[in-house]
Order: sequence, then C-alpha cells, then structure tokens
Amino acid sequence: MQIYLVGGAVRDALLGLAVKDRDWVMVGATPEALVKHGFMPVGKDFPVFLHPLTHEEYALARTERKTAPGYHGFTFHAAPEVTLEQDLSRRDLTINAMAVLADYSHAAGVITATLVPDPKTWQAQGLLVDPFDGQRDIANKVLRHVSAAFSEDPVRVLRVARLAARFADFSVAPETMALMRAMVQSGEVDHLVAERVWQELTKGLMQATPSRMFEVLRDGGALERLLPGMQLGSDFNSILRVLDICAHLQAPLPVRLACLLQKELESAPHYLTRLRLPTDCRELVQVLARERRNIEHSGELDAAQLVQLLERCDALRKPQRFAQLLQACECLTQTGSSYPVARRLLAVLSAAQNIPTHSIAAAAIEAGTSGEKIGELIRLARVEAVKTAQEFAASRCFV
Repeated sequence: MQIYLVGGAVRDALLGLAVKDRDWVMVGATPEALVKHGFMPVGKDFPVFLHPLTHEEYALARTERKTAPGYHGFTFHAAPEVTLEQDLSRRDLTINAMAVLADYSHAAGVITATLVPDPKTWQAQGLLVDPFDGQRDIANKVLRHVSAAFSEDPVRVLRVARLAARFADFSVAPETMALMRAMVQSGEVDHLVAERVWQELTKGLMQATPSRMFEVLRDGGALERLLPGMQLGSDFNSILRVLDICAHLQAPLPVRLACLLQKELESAPHYLTRLRLPTDCRELVQVLARERRNIEHSGELDAAQLVQLLERCDALRKPQRFAQLLQACECLTQTGSSYPVARRLLAVLSAAQNIPTHSIAAAAIEAGTSGEKIGELIRLARVEAVKTAQEFAASRCFV
C-alpha cells in the first residue's frame, strides 16, 4: 500500500501558499483494510474514508466512466490494481493532477501519514509524481485540462473559472477554453443544477479577483447559460469592476452577491428563486434594489424621513445587515475610497438606537397610553434624537 497527498494541497504547497485542506489517495488498499484500521466510510458514489483522528479524506485510487449526461452520470471503479497515474488522469487540470508520496506508520493501530516538510525538495527526492506536467503549467501560469475526459463533467467549467478568480495571473490554455466552449454548445453545461452553480459561484465571488471568474465564463460561452442576462456589454465590465472593489474592501458574500445582481434584479427578479439564494443574501439583494437611490440621496432627507429610511431597511432590528447594505452602496460607487454616506447613516442609526425605548414605553403605559400610540411616541423620540445628532454634526462643520 502507498499513500499520496494529491490535488490542490500539492498545488498550493508548490506555489508557497498555505495548505488548508489535505486530500489523500491510497494505492493498493481495500475498503476492508481501511475499516479495520478505524477509517470511517463516507459517500455512496465512490470509496472515500475519514481518518479516525484527523478526519481528513482518504480515497482509494479509482477510475471513472461516463454513463449519463451531467456531473452525476459516472460509475467508479476502485481496486488495489488501480494505479496512481490512472487516478490522476481523471482529474480536471494539470496543476491539480500531481501527488506526493508520503511515509506512514501503524502506531497504536492507526495509520499516520507524514510528508517531507519542504516542497522544494520533493522532486529532488523522487517524491513528486507529475505525469501531466503540472509543474510546467504552474511555472507558466496556465490552467490546462488533463485530458479530453474534462468535457465529461460540466462542473469543471465552473471550477476553471473559480480558479482563475483565485489565481488572477493564470491564463486559461486556448485548447481548454475551446473544450469549454464545446461543452456549452453540446448542452453538457445545461445539466448543472442551481445548487451546484450556487456553490461554485459563491466560492469564486469570495476570491481576490472575482471578475476573472465571470470573464472566463463569458469567454467560454457559459455565462449566458448559467446566468442568463449577464451579457450586458459595457454594463458587464462595470459590474466586474464593482466585484473587484468588493474584494478589495473584503466585503462578505451577501454584499458581493447583491452588487452582482443589483442591476439584474430590476429586470430579472427570477434570479432570487432560480439561484435559491440563502435568506441573508436574498434579503440584502432586495433591500439594495429598493433603497439604493434613497440611500444615495439621504443627505437631502430630514430627520423624520431618515427614521423612515431606517425602518424600511429594518436597520434598528438588523443593524449588521444595514451596515452590509451601506457597504454594497459604497462598492457600487466604484471609487473604493471613503464613503461619507455610510458614516452619516451609521451615525443616524446610532442616534436612533440610543433612545430609552423601555423608559418611554413604561411612562406611556403609566399615563394610560397603549398599542400603536406607544410606537408612535418611540418613533417621535427617534426623530428628535436624529434631529439633534444632525444639528450637532452641522455645528461641528463650522467649528
């Protein structure tokens, strides 16, 4: 039996990046032997096991065969005679099709894999397995498919685009881009379900240069299939700039998604249901589309109108979402610099939050007031607090 570290962990180590998740492949092993050593089987489609102590994934070397359209249409074969190169040949990109031989022990009945810690020595020591020249493509900064089998899994189109967003200085090999276009034209990409599109889309949006993901999807012809209506000419380039500003400001996912869909929502509200967005993302997209113009012109509003704006945005109950709403507006200005509107409205929110609601309600009840009238008294107190804050801010401008 041999154990290898494989995939993205090898790629990132060779690039000098921090390795977050490690995946292992075992050659010459059987499911029975792994269970005997305490590994826990997971998944139904192919034999993957969790290590009893580290809970990292260990998979048996396997081959696969396409049996139906879509990314579920595969049968897998795992057996001791399957070689490492056969396993690597089914992977998507050359930079993900490398492996490093690990040493291992059976201390206390538990298999423990260890690696030579310095990736720079792996090749010299004969530990690095690179049958498809992944190192060359790392050096040349190229995303290149391993084989024609790439076209059998439509998820790989999204993965290439996502990796392009992470490694913005990498280009997609012309032959790989041609293969992606062929997958779109054949209808293979149409078999992707909304959940899988959402999963890969969100990962790409959270990368350092999310614009690259959409550029690659557009150039590969997949964008219009996955997100109909996103081919927007000059507006499309504007959206890409906004997304990179989001990344520069380290905006959370709801903000980035709201900025992506803000223009589309006006003419294509079906995005919210077709992508099956989480509640926090869906709500932020909706309130941004409804209130962005009011926020941009909030400097023209009086205290009562500002309190109404806070209420419409549910800012008093959800201040964190209100802060995200303001950050989305900031990104959409495309300046990436200081955004005075946010500072002003957060100060307004703070003033409205600081009124003693419990004392006002208690005094009202004692005076015989009830129901909606108590709410109106609280609202009036908020308006006065905001008015006072506005007057104080105005006075400071003239100091």
